[in-house]
Amino acid sequence: MPPPAGTEGGAPPAGGEAPRAASVPVVVVAGRPNVGKSTLVNRIVGRRAAIVEERPGVTRDRLELEATWTGRGFVVVDTGGVVTRGGSLDLLVSGQARRAIDQADVVLFVVDATTGITAEDDAVAELLRRTGRAVLVVANKVDSAAQEAEVWELARLGLGEPVPVSALHGRGVGDLLDLVVARFPAEPPADGPATAARAVEPVDAGVVASVTIVGRPNVGKSTLLNRLAGADRVVVHDVAGTTRDAIDTVVETDEGRIRFIDTAGLRRKSRIGAGTEYFSLVRSLAAIDRSDLALLVIDASDGVTHQDQRLAERIDAAGSPIVVVLNKWDLCTAERRKVVTADVADRLGFLAYAPVLRLSALTGRGVHRLLPAIRGAIDAYHRRIPTAALNEAMRAIQSAHAPPGSRILYAVQGAVDPPTVTLFASRRLQPGYLRYVERSLRERFDLGPTPMKLRVRLRVS
Repeated sequence: MPPPAGTEGGAPPAGGEAPRAASVPVVVVAGRPNVGKSTLVNRIVGRRAAIVEERPGVTRDRLELEATWTGRGFVVVDTGGVVTRGGSLDLLVSGQARRAIDQADVVLFVVDATTGITAEDDAVAELLRRTGRAVLVVANKVDSAAQEAEVWELARLGLGEPVPVSALHGRGVGDLLDLVVARFPAEPPADGPATAARAVEPVDAGVVASVTIVGRPNVGKSTLLNRLAGADRVVVHDVAGTTRDAIDTVVETDEGRIRFIDTAGLRRKSRIGAGTEYFSLVRSLAAIDRSDLALLVIDASDGVTHQDQRLAERIDAAGSPIVVVLNKWDLCTAERRKVVTADVADRLGFLAYAPVLRLSALTGRGVHRLLPAIRGAIDAYHRRIPTAALNEAMRAIQSAHAPPGSRILYAVQGAVDPPTVTLFASRRLQPGYLRYVERSLRERFDLGPTPMKLRVRLRVS
């Protein structure tokens, strides 16, 4: 597991994970694995935001979501199972859950009422007693009134009266949320000096860009996010496929607040099974579509694979700017670096506009170049060219190299995100000439780090 950013290879380029607004209460859903924590989170937020499957270990990272109950906004945090023994990955997941608990206003300790108290439940209860946090014991899987008598055994945990619910069917969840809200810190008085802080600050407040980190499994996406956030925000392990969900983290940087989205490693469709892997794929692709920019992380020691090429095509088709990140560059020999550089030019030639950064997320070397590249790509993505300047450029472009058998009469930029230019021509323009026009416009208006669209309309005679 890598050290927190800043302990090796210099200080991180980001200012650290953005602090949450002090007025927003935090509710952490915790417990041993496979007791229904993610199902309860989905019920609280009213949508299937967390991946749910009937086997332990599906949730690994902290997933933070906005929720509201009786007019009070709060953040609910889904966590992986808390364990005291297990493999290295289990302990890393448990560590993420414990970090979340340390920041909680209220902890929902979920226990499976159908199985009763286990040794793992006792261990979690002991941990929660030591934290001093407000804890509600949630007796889950109580699907009928006939089962409610069984929940009193859970009072033996020593954390108060258990609350019977069925997260799957929604039974008792409203009563549970009433108890949760009652334990929140008091809101500032309406006539007090802090009135402006009473409203919950949206997660997107002040965010200047949304950046999705994508790539094959085990190429260093989560390590890069932790480096940027300046903390171990997501679980990093050398087992491929550690990240399951799309995890949003807002980071304070010199460029402003940026939301980084760590995604599950994307594999070939033929290797993607049902359940968890399928939903991980769906959410990763959705994250690409809703972001302002994608960081395509490639393991430089492997070079550009066929799957990297397919991912680049998928991002390019979405119209998002791309920054290509060759991670683990420090592991490559001088000869290998030449091969990888040629590989990028060959296999990713259709992304000739995209910046290519060579860095090491583990040591931090070269990561300082990432934020300026992100800012440059996003600025170009939103660039609008004045019509007069665009047509002056088109006259110069045609003077240097006239289109064979045609003439561009007029040009106008019809859209941004990405910049889209419509060319009004006397006759059809050849693909080679359109590439020349695009390259010339990029150079003249500094549109290098963004995709660009050229549309041609013929003059109606």
